[in-house]
Amino acid sequence: MGQKLENKAEKQSPLAWFQSNWKQHPLFSTGVVLILMIIIQTGVMIANSSGGTFGELCLSLLTNWINILKNNASVGIIALGMTFVIISGGIDLSVGSTLVAIGAVVMLFIDGSATGLLSGLGITGVPAYLVGILAGLLFGAVLGEVNGALIAYGKLPPFIATLGMMKICRSVTQHFTQHANPAVPKGFLNIANLKIGGFAIMPILYWAALAALLYLVSRRTTFGRHVYAIGSNARTAKLSGIDVNKVKRRVYVLTGALVAVAAVIQVSRIGSMDYASAGSGYEMDAIAAVIVGGTSMSGGRGSIIGTVFGMLIIGVMNNLLTLMGVPPFLREACKGVIVIAAVLLQKKEADS
Repeated sequence: MGQKLENKAEKQSPLAWFQSNWKQHPLFSTGVVLILMIIIQTGVMIANSSGGTFGELCLSLLTNWINILKNNASVGIIALGMTFVIISGGIDLSVGSTLVAIGAVVMLFIDGSATGLLSGLGITGVPAYLVGILAGLLFGAVLGEVNGALIAYGKLPPFIATLGMMKICRSVTQHFTQHANPAVPKGFLNIANLKIGGFAIMPILYWAALAALLYLVSRRTTFGRHVYAIGSNARTAKLSGIDVNKVKRRVYVLTGALVAVAAVIQVSRIGSMDYASAGSGYEMDAIAAVIVGGTSMSGGRGSIIGTVFGMLIIGVMNNLLTLMGVPPFLREACKGVIVIAAVLLQKKEADS
């Protein structure tokens, strides 16, 4: 019997092998799409280059890639948390607004002007930065806890709970900061803008480190296994002895903390935060990255690596459309098409 299966595998054509992996392994299909988009993008860049040496072309490609990764690092970090949320069967629409609220809290503590909360007490420099970052992380975790409690104990649908938080966080932040003009110290800007080898790649390193850590959490820890179990079947998970409510709360707390990291990077990178528009659309971009990366909207299936690939696909697509001169509004339409196509492929796989 084993010999027959072996012979059958040997006779399988490359096309059949490709189709089988495309249907059965979301990470494979996502990786193939990413490679194709990178090839197309590279071709367009070479076609648009104005001559120059091979070294100059390579430097241009490297700079372009660093910009893509850096511009998508904050959303990419949020998408890591969104992966856990969606795998658990939930959704979080509040991440863009909570980023603004957390950013306001961070700037309140690091404000270097005479009206600053800590500078008025004579606390400046690194100590003020550490307090500001810790305050932001704590506040992010608290906002995540509120989301988790509303969903786990209040029995609100995740869509409704996080939609309400989205409206509350941004409007309250705008109300209390409408006359605020905090000064972000130059030293704080080094968190995101410190150059290594001539390039400001710190946001990329933060994203990569968190992706590696959360991959291990998702695959090698009890918490990670419980998240998958709840997403697959919450009732069965509960009967198996898993504290479903506690796991759901922790998923949203984790997401809130990751949003705080993104907020710190955002404030450090830009040196300010527009409370009206900062983080706008981040929830959709994060969800799109997770879905394009192969995570099932129904929960129970997905991966951190897939989300990173999904975020890169969206980043490369945006860059490619910019190189091709596509208007900004149509770029969002292309993103919508990709998300719809990803969900349709998931449905087709589930029905087959």
